[in-house]
Amino acid sequence: MKRIAVFASGGGTDFQSVIDANEKEKFCDIACLIASKDEIGALDRAKKHGIKTAVFSKAAYPDINVLYSELTYLLNINRVDYIVLAGWLKIIPESFIKAFEDRIINIHPSLIPAFCGAGMYGLNVHKAVLEFGAKVSGCTVHFVNEVPDGGAIIAQTAVEVKSDDTPESLQSRILEKEHELLPYCVKKLCEGKIFKYGRKVEIK
Repeated sequence: MKRIAVFASGGGTDFQSVIDANEKEKFCDIACLIASKDEIGALDRAKKHGIKTAVFSKAAYPDINVLYSELTYLLNINRVDYIVLAGWLKIIPESFIKAFEDRIINIHPSLIPAFCGAGMYGLNVHKAVLEFGAKVSGCTVHFVNEVPDGGAIIAQTAVEVKSDDTPESLQSRILEKEHELLPYCVKKLCEGKIFKYGRKVEIK
């Protein structure tokens, strides 16, 4: 069975969706949660479910290269097959991405390539969607490459933008879809049913 590490920087609701789905139908071993700082909600979720945790904070690792070097060592000794970014807000150096090429996936709260890239995270995304007047938004699971939100798309779910939406209401409805899409993609990945051919991805 494949082993995953989940990276999180906040409350961990996407992380929880993977835990819940995996408890209903075991499709992976969640080897560890990697947190970007202390006292985030994701850490509490991991501890509640007996999942090992590690914190890699900026205060403890002011040199980002040292941080990811030690993180690579930790992932390797824990025999991690895949990395799932579930609200990870740290910059990821190209060397780390190359070390785990095609083994890192991310969930983003828009329909990539719209409303993505540098600075596009959390409510910033939904504010931009509403300011632009888009009629449809959604979420995307994609492979991670050296370009922010630029990796090959695995799957997407669309969500209608309502005329009375606020950034918070739109975020809430998209989160519901994230909590379905991310576990689905993690399951397919761990089952060996996702095939990547350049930028084209097929799910069997």
